[in-house]
Amino acid sequence: MPERRATVPVPLPGRAYDVVIGPGLLSGAGALIAPLLKRPRVAVLTEERVAAAHLPALEAALAADGIGMSALTLPPGEGTKGWDGLTRSVEWLLSEKVERGDVVVAFGGGVIGDLAGFAAAVVRRGVRFVQVPTTLLAQVDSSVGGKTGINTTHGKNLVGAFHQPSLVIADTALTETLPERDFLAGYGEVVKYGLLGDAAFFEWLEENGPRLRDDPAALLHAVRRSVEMKAEIVLRDETEQGDRALLNLGHTFCHALEAATGYSDRLLHGEGVAIGCALAFELSARLGLCPQEDPSRVRAHLAAMGTKKDLADIPGDLPGAAGLLDLMGQDKKVVAGQLRFILARGIGQAFVTADVPRVAVLEVLREALDRR
Repeated sequence: MPERRATVPVPLPGRAYDVVIGPGLLSGAGALIAPLLKRPRVAVLTEERVAAAHLPALEAALAADGIGMSALTLPPGEGTKGWDGLTRSVEWLLSEKVERGDVVVAFGGGVIGDLAGFAAAVVRRGVRFVQVPTTLLAQVDSSVGGKTGINTTHGKNLVGAFHQPSLVIADTALTETLPERDFLAGYGEVVKYGLLGDAAFFEWLEENGPRLRDDPAALLHAVRRSVEMKAEIVLRDETEQGDRALLNLGHTFCHALEAATGYSDRLLHGEGVAIGCALAFELSARLGLCPQEDPSRVRAHLAAMGTKKDLADIPGDLPGAAGLLDLMGQDKKVVAGQLRFILARGIGQAFVTADVPRVAVLEVLREALDRR
């Protein structure tokens, strides 16, 4: 019989937690969360689309184990992940009289997970929180590892805290309600894991990626392997002093593209990651680091999946190459004014470097813009 549930431990000293993965887990959320509680109540932060589709099910699951719930429903979209959204969340948690021993539940995608986690980190100088990610992107990436934060006018995720969850419940069946575009955007983070450190997983995705929406066992495997890889890297480098930067493969390009498109629906985060991964391999090949056929192989797989793969796939105007490079300068991976790129010596062989000639980056960007 196919595996129905997987548990990936994240054994950080003093902050260990499990990531539980599988279809149908939401109905048992109360039983999973109950051992964490000092009193039978939780405060849930969610957003309108998730609340409409799934909040009654979460409430029923908690009630089945005698757990009361109050919820704040926020607007959907990246615009919620800012100072106003943080203020609203924190003030609501305080009005709900959330105590140090209580648990906040982040019920939504990456925006809600990042925002709720940051709110939990600062309320009463830190309360515990549980991630219940509802999107593929959040299940494989943002819900694991303890990065929380908000966007500002200066850029994405520039204000935040490392605050590990106490539990992650990744119900893979929740992704069935995602629009196709959102599912494929999440896939951008899945394929990133194969490209950065597991060539065999990338090969598996080349064969099985197109059936993830229709095959629960394949989806479970993809989510589990992604989470395993992230957990391994977080254990080595929780606060991104070294190896954890590998998880940002594609993100230096991605964050510049998100800024250029105003953090709007023109480009979803996972779409930017997919495009960024393709550009990172193109830059690697240009610098003679990886085989010349690797960028084509990456793009061919993204094309087979039907996701965005190049600047030509982004609607509307974009800045020129120099403008995009300037936007990269605000990225968190800048160290002593030096941009750090995650490049690759081949599929599954990513590494971090600051030794990238500016002219090579400009050439890759100009050629990508010329394809528009």
